[in-house]
Amino acid sequence: MRRFVSLIVLMLLSLLSVDAMASGTIRIGALFAVTGPASFLGEPEKNTLEMLVRETNARGGIKGNKVELFVYDTQGDATKAVQLANKLIKNDKVVAIIGPSTTGETMAVIPIAEKDQIPLVSCAAGIKITDPVKKWVFKTPANDHVAAEKILDYAAKLKQKTIAILTVSDGFGSSGREQLKAMAAKKGFTIVADEVYSPKDTDMTAQLTKIKASKADAIICWGTNPGPAVITRNVKQLGIKIPLYQSHGVASKKYIELAGADAAEGVTLPAGKLTIYDKIKKNDPQYKLLSEYDQAYKKAFGVEASTFGGYAYDAFELIAEAVKKSGTSPEQIRNGIEQVKKFVGVSGVFTMSPTDHNGLDLSAFDMIRVSKGDWVLAP
Repeated sequence: MRRFVSLIVLMLLSLLSVDAMASGTIRIGALFAVTGPASFLGEPEKNTLEMLVRETNARGGIKGNKVELFVYDTQGDATKAVQLANKLIKNDKVVAIIGPSTTGETMAVIPIAEKDQIPLVSCAAGIKITDPVKKWVFKTPANDHVAAEKILDYAAKLKQKTIAILTVSDGFGSSGREQLKAMAAKKGFTIVADEVYSPKDTDMTAQLTKIKASKADAIICWGTNPGPAVITRNVKQLGIKIPLYQSHGVASKKYIELAGADAAEGVTLPAGKLTIYDKIKKNDPQYKLLSEYDQAYKKAFGVEASTFGGYAYDAFELIAEAVKKSGTSPEQIRNGIEQVKKFVGVSGVFTMSPTDHNGLDLSAFDMIRVSKGDWVLAP
C-alpha cells in the first residue's frame, strides 16, 4: 500500500514538474528602426509587437508560457543592428528574433543568427534574405520579385511595354532593380531608362528629366520613404504625365501624406490586403484577421494599422504557432515555422517549406491606387 501511495506521489510531482516547465517564459527579441529615416517601418512594427505581447500575456501566454519581449531601436543602421543582435543573443538569451526592419540591416544580422542558431524572422522584403534559403532565417513580407511581377503583369494588361525604372541605391532598391530587370526581360518589356537615387537625395528632377525624354510608357519607382514621396512630387512639378508605379515599400497612408494627395493621385502599386481590407469580400480568409488587427491598432494608437506593422504581427504569430506545435527551444521554433501550412496572416497566407522560408506568392498582393487621398483597388 505504501509503495502504491509513493508511486502516486511521484506521478503527481512529475505532473507538477511538467506543468511548471509549460508555465515558463519565452524570451523574444526584436530589432526595429523605430527612429531615423526608416521609422515609418519600425515604429508600427514596435507598436504592433508590444500590443500583441500584451494581449498574449493577458490571455495566459503561449501554451502557458508568458512572453518576455526585448525591443531595440537600430535607427536603420546595419552596424547598430549587428551590435544589438549580439546583445539579444548573448545578454538577453532570446530564443528568436523578429526584424530587422530593412534589407540592409537584415543581411548584416543573418550571419549572427546562423552562427548562433537563433531563428530570425525578418520584416524586410529583399529576396536575398531567404533566397538562397538559410536554415535559421525567415521573412514575412512577400519577396520583391513577387511585387515586380505583379506590377509588370498589370502594366502588360494596360499595354505598357516600355518601362523606365528609378530605384534607391540601398539593399531594398538594389534587389528591386535586379528583380525588375530580370522580370522585364522575361516578360518582353523594354527598359528605356534605368536611373538610381541615393536614400538621402531630396530632389530627383535630374533623373526624372532623363526619364521624361525617354518617352517610356510607365515609370516604376522602387524604394521606401521619403524618396518615393519626393519623386512623386517631382513628377507633378515637372508636368510628367507618364503613369507612375511605386513598390510595396510605400504601402501605407504615410506615403500619401508625404507626397501630398494631389501629387499622389493615380499612383499605383502592389500591396497587401490590409490597405484595402474594407473593400474586399467578407468571405476572404484574411478579412476577419485584418479587420480585428486594424481595429485593435486604432484603439491602442489612434491611427490605422499599416502593412509594415503587419510584418511584425505575422512574425510574432508564426513564432507563436511554432511554439504551440513544436516547443520553446530555438531549434523547435525554427522547425515549427518551417512546417507552417496555409497559415493566415496579415501579409498573406503562408506555406513554408525547407526550400521556401517566405511562404507567400502572387496572391499576397493586390494592385491598389491612390484616389482622393485614400487607397482603392486599381481597376
